[in-house]
Amino acid sequence: MDDVTKHDFDGDGDAPKRRVRADAQRNEDAVLEAAKAVFATAGVDAPVREIATKAGVGVGTLYRRFPTRSDLVAAVFRREVDACAATAETLAMDYPPGEALVRWLNRYTDFIATKKGLAAALHSGDPAFDALPDYFRAKFEPVLMSLLEAAAAAGEVRRDIAAYDLLRAIGNLSVAGVGDEAGAAHTRSMVELLVDGLRFGAVKVGR
Repeated sequence: MDDVTKHDFDGDGDAPKRRVRADAQRNEDAVLEAAKAVFATAGVDAPVREIATKAGVGVGTLYRRFPTRSDLVAAVFRREVDACAATAETLAMDYPPGEALVRWLNRYTDFIATKKGLAAALHSGDPAFDALPDYFRAKFEPVLMSLLEAAAAAGEVRRDIAAYDLLRAIGNLSVAGVGDEAGAAHTRSMVELLVDGLRFGAVKVGR
């Protein structure tokens, strides 16, 4: 084993490498959190310098990790999708099936509402976004199906609901409310009507 390779595996060399990786991860997390906040208020075309300042890093640090704006937008989107999907399991453990479903649908509605400008970015033709629709569906469809099945088994909603259809329906409802407080309130009320429709025809437990 040559000296360079040996050093890579030496215990003395591990701690500095771990510190570098930890620092890099903290910077990345800070950039993504800052970008999330800036995109929510100013849209995905907000100045990169504003994001770097909010994250407490230099513009060069931001660009080393995310060479293009589309790389940053895609990373923020994936991170937010992961966070939204992960709440389904927590809600399923903390609430009855019907309530867990409604709470997650509201969480998903809020997720869509905060993605100002994302729809236009996704349809911009930039290859950085090509995989995002499939990522979206792969993360959201299974967790929503699990919530729907549990709620249907409890007699809270009907059994003939396709998770993807419901995701698309709420997405379509949310488009008009993006970036507008009154529109967001209207979207939430429309989602409530949609939930009422899910309950129509539910087979009550024991029947």
